[in-house]
Amino acid sequence: MGGDIAVLGGANMISFGLDLIFAILAIIAFGMTVWALVHAIRTPANAFVAAGKLQKKWWLLILGLGTLFSFATAWGYFGASGLARLNIFAIASVIAAGVYLADVKPAVTGMGKGGNNGPYGPW
Repeated sequence: MGGDIAVLGGANMISFGLDLIFAILAIIAFGMTVWALVHAIRTPANAFVAAGKLQKKWWLLILGLGTLFSFATAWGYFGASGLARLNIFAIASVIAAGVYLADVKPAVTGMGKGGNNGPYGPW
């Protein structure tokens, strides 16, 4: 009988550990989507067109929804009832933010600012 209690205690520790890991990952995902959304807001609309990427309004919609879903997922780990912890929308929001940060952000950064920039900086 005592062994059964020890097994259940170990299972609860593993469950707590996994919940903690997923909560940290959810917070990181929320931060990543906020970072991508803030960058998209601050980037001029013509930079998206000049880089040949999806229009700014579509990226704002995608990243705004992604931020909302990642916030709901992170909030769900802190006891908010009715919010799913890990769902397809949370995974899609991380993918969308990752695509933006890896592909779109480098392409649109610096576009539309003007000025004389050489290969080693402004001159």
